[in-house]
Amino acid sequence: MNRVSEQRLTFSASSLIILIAAVPLLILLWQLKGLILLVMISVVLASAIAPVVDWAERYRVPRWLSVVLIYLTLISTIVGAVLLIGPTIFEQIERLIRQIPLSLRSVVTYAEAWVMNLNDTRPELAGELFNQVLDVQALTRWAIQSSQQLLVRSYGVTTGILGGVFSLILSLFLSGYMLADSRTLIKNLVRLLPQPWEDRFAAQVAPVSYRIGSYIRGRLIVSAILSVATTTSLSVLGLSDFALGLGAIAGVTNLIPFLGPILGAIPAIVVAASQGGWTFLWVILLYVILQNLETYVLDPLLVGSSVGVHPLYQLLAVLGGTQVLGIIGALIVPPWIAGGAVILENLYLRPKLMAERRRQAQSDRPAEDSPVETAVLPR
Repeated sequence: MNRVSEQRLTFSASSLIILIAAVPLLILLWQLKGLILLVMISVVLASAIAPVVDWAERYRVPRWLSVVLIYLTLISTIVGAVLLIGPTIFEQIERLIRQIPLSLRSVVTYAEAWVMNLNDTRPELAGELFNQVLDVQALTRWAIQSSQQLLVRSYGVTTGILGGVFSLILSLFLSGYMLADSRTLIKNLVRLLPQPWEDRFAAQVAPVSYRIGSYIRGRLIVSAILSVATTTSLSVLGLSDFALGLGAIAGVTNLIPFLGPILGAIPAIVVAASQGGWTFLWVILLYVILQNLETYVLDPLLVGSSVGVHPLYQLLAVLGGTQVLGIIGALIVPPWIAGGAVILENLYLRPKLMAERRRQAQSDRPAEDSPVETAVLPR
């Protein structure tokens, strides 16, 4: 009896010590959230290009050289694209920002005229209703302030544009170092764990990296396809003055699951609504087709089962990442959730299922396997 009470007392004291130690640890992690975010971005970047580095290593190309060549190629491609079409995109986006309030005013004017035609007896009632409910200037100010708050939260871990550029360069450097010396880093990290967890976690590095890399590569390809399709289709539909800018917006927003396609469609629909007629209907139909193309064709084909997480949990991951880290969180948190699902599946769910099957097999063992007592009947 005394032994049981001592065990309970010891357990309570150890739990209290762990709890007290966890509080300053959580505070320290919160203070280091900028560094943690850099590490998260670096891991995602490293996982995205790891298959190329592994493929080059099979042909006796040093890993560090593969990393340097890959990053030089990517940076050259991005810089070339920015120099080639960047000025046009920025010009169209600036024109789009000036056009959206005018388009909203035109939409409200059309709707107000339509309501007045239906209510000829009291046309001033419709005007007052629209002036009170649909304040275009207030809506525009709200949209701009919300966007500014989201951007400030996204770059709150830095000190502005220079800080963001420095963070990006540092993320590239960290991811390159992770790839060039990945085996040593993994070995040193898992050595901190006791056996058998050392071997178990070491075995999860490859599937976690594959899941994260597959997710981010798939999303990049899907976004690029939808960006090109949006630009081409809007040019055909008569919105060539904004087609390239709207296509760039659609490509960036489609990196965010679930919410991205809706955010990318709003500016195009507002601009098309101001033109009215068939253009508005064709633009809505276009985005409906693109949304279904992404949901039922591109995502299953290019992203596939790389997420391994229920769509509701993915949506919660996007919302939670946006709430804490802004736009960057919406991009970075979902692949980390996908990687965490691999660890949960391989280290908990699968062993639990195997143990349940073993218990079920033992309980369903045939009766003839157990010894049978034979009764001797009297003559």
